[in-house]
This record gives sequence, C-alpha cells and structure tokens, in this order.
Amino acid sequence: MPPAPHRPTVAGDDTVISAHAVTKKFGETTALDEVSFEVHRSEMVVLLGLSGSGKSTLLRCLNGLHPVSSGRVEVGGTRVDLASGARLRALRRDVGFVFQQFNLVGRLSCLENVLIGGLGRITLPRYGALTYPKRMRAEALQHLDRVGLADLADRRADTLSGGQQQRVAIARTLMQQPKVLLADEPVASLDPENAGVVMDLLFRVCIEEKLTVLCTLHQVDLAMGWAHRLIGLRGGAKVLDRPAVGLSRDEVMEIYRRVEPAVSGANVVEPR
Repeated sequence: MPPAPHRPTVAGDDTVISAHAVTKKFGETTALDEVSFEVHRSEMVVLLGLSGSGKSTLLRCLNGLHPVSSGRVEVGGTRVDLASGARLRALRRDVGFVFQQFNLVGRLSCLENVLIGGLGRITLPRYGALTYPKRMRAEALQHLDRVGLADLADRRADTLSGGQQQRVAIARTLMQQPKVLLADEPVASLDPENAGVVMDLLFRVCIEEKLTVLCTLHQVDLAMGWAHRLIGLRGGAKVLDRPAVGLSRDEVMEIYRRVEPAVSGANVVEPR
C-alpha cells in the first residue's frame, strides 16, 4: 500500500457542497436526521459509519437521486432540493460518481469505457472508439495514462483485475470533466494494496485537478491516511466532523459505538 500523503492546505476556501439540516425519510424510517456540513474546493472528505448509517443515502441526496424530505442541499451553486429535472440532468454532468461495483461495460475496451464518460459533451450516440472525435480519444488516453493503464487501452474491461477496473472507472469519471467527485465505497471489493492505490489516486486527483471529493468508506485507517476531514454518521445523524490531522483512532472508532436502548426487564441490543 502506498504511504499516506502529506496533506497540503486546501486549495480554496469557496464552498462547493453545502448541506443544511438535511433530513431524508423512507416511510417511517429516518435515514438522515438534520445533517449539516460544507465541503470546499479541492478538499477530500470521507464519510464514515456503520452500514445503514445514511452514508450512501447522503451521497444520493447530493446529486438529486434521492429527493430530501426537508433541508437545503447546494452543489456547485445549484440548489439541488429545488432543481427541476432538466437542471438536475445538467448538474449530474458536473458531478462524477464512482461506485463500489465499477459499472464498466465488460465487453468494451478500456478506452471505450473511458470515452463513455464524455457522452454528455456530444450529441449523437457512438458505437466503437473510432466513432468518437480524435480529440476525445486523445483525452481518454491521457486519463488512462493518469491512472497508469494507458498500455491496456485496447483490453476488454472484463479481463482486468478489480483494482484495474476501478482505476478505469475513475478515468471514465475524469473524462466527464466533473467539478465534484462522489465515491461510494470505491475500495470495498479491493485488497489492501489496491485499495491504497485507488485512495492515493483519488487524493491526487483532488489536489491536482482542484476537485471536491466526498467519499464513503468503512476502512478507518484509509480514511485517516488520505482524508482532509472526516464526517461520521450514526443512525442518520452527524456525530463527528473534524480535520483528520490530530484525530486519534480511538476518537474515530466512537462513530461505530452502538447505542443499546434501555428497556425495563430486558437486555435489548440494536440489531446489526
């Protein structure tokens, strides 16, 4: 695993993501409970919490995939909670999303998978890498080179290892030319060495491209090693929001403390 980087000063003080008292309910279940925070330009923030704590729901509220029940969400100057369908589509062109399961088209080459990230910039569908403009093919190759896979441009995506596929997925997201990058458990299915490679790549993209990166993780050590800031969720509520520098592992692990409800005459433990 690559060594954790020295964290430079955040490049900009301008706020790119703002959530104020965000609440999201699914029927009677409260997935997010008045969560508020801000993320700045070129800042890498990691969301931590138990499964079901609301991390993935929060990411989906930020790009409008889940409408909030109440509260205010603003991303890149757009009020997501008030945006129309057309405005949301425009916003999503500026918000890249990296998933746990890669979501590559396995039968296509790495190059064509990356080119798919640029479809929002052209008007007609394309079939095969050679049907894309030459400038876009050159740009896609640059992104593959950025993630260390330029020599595999012509390989089918389904022949790659998990770590390589995730790096292609990040190159595809960069091809989108996003202003914000959301990553939902991007290393959950990777071994520790590849997880470190992917986190290092996300960190360097954040700094060098001045991208705002918000990432959900389960791995506390990775979060402490690469994030500028950690936000902890428990039961849908924010329980931690501090710079990673100076935080102890014990303080971070408090996020995962389970609350046992007091019930008279019985020892009831919160279900897993």
